[in-house]
Amino acid sequence: MIKKSLATKKILITRTREQSGDFSTQLKKLGAEVIEFPTIEIAPPMRWKELDQVLDRLKSYDWIIFTSANGVNFFWQRLKERGKSLHLPASLKVCAIGPATADQLRRKGVSVRYVPKEFIAESILEGFKKVPLEGKRILLARAKKARDILPKGLRKMRAEVDVAEVYRTVRPKGGSKKLKKLLTEGKIDVITFTSSSTVNHFADLLKKEDLKKLVKGIAIACIGPVTARTAKARGLKVRIQPKQYTIPGLTHAIAEYFNLRKSIS
Repeated sequence: MIKKSLATKKILITRTREQSGDFSTQLKKLGAEVIEFPTIEIAPPMRWKELDQVLDRLKSYDWIIFTSANGVNFFWQRLKERGKSLHLPASLKVCAIGPATADQLRRKGVSVRYVPKEFIAESILEGFKKVPLEGKRILLARAKKARDILPKGLRKMRAEVDVAEVYRTVRPKGGSKKLKKLLTEGKIDVITFTSSSTVNHFADLLKKEDLKKLVKGIAIACIGPVTARTAKARGLKVRIQPKQYTIPGLTHAIAEYFNLRKSIS
């Protein structure tokens, strides 16, 4: 990427404030002006009963799958609160959906057995086709709201799957007027979405507005195909999507998008 290739560009980040730091830093290094406007907050489950039950029988599982770094953090938080060992059973194999989740697990001292080539549920399923799963017990630690493709796919492979809610995404209170003002004043060049939740909560904040009109002329950037599908379903035209579904990949794709536009003009 060319140094300062995003100079004068104003980029809106919609992920949680706690998770925006690295993304914001990468964009600023390329000269962008970053506006952090979280459309989601991460919260613990309303009730821990479901997770507590699986923590009590953790040794009975063959695999545990983490689909986000948030899931890792809340899982370990609950282990600590329950006075459980912070080390997973040696017999438990661990799958992480992508490098950020894998890095978070390694920080906890966990050896990650499998990270799929593409960082989406479909790719996890593709990899597990090579593993004999009949009769194997799998724990899926994830957000309250998530697609069913992973547990359904694993069950089709004859695995026994338990799904445990380890966190939930909630929409921050207020902010719709501020967001509308940012969009109508022409202060934004790119809106970035890093999950389906960020898209849905963004659209819900503006549900009384003409969304297409508000984002006209703004490039929509999505971290991967699942987020992009959600954006399209909410009437947003996705112009930027990286080949690698990571924050560095998304940063690179945004820079490439504007570099290409410069070369054409």
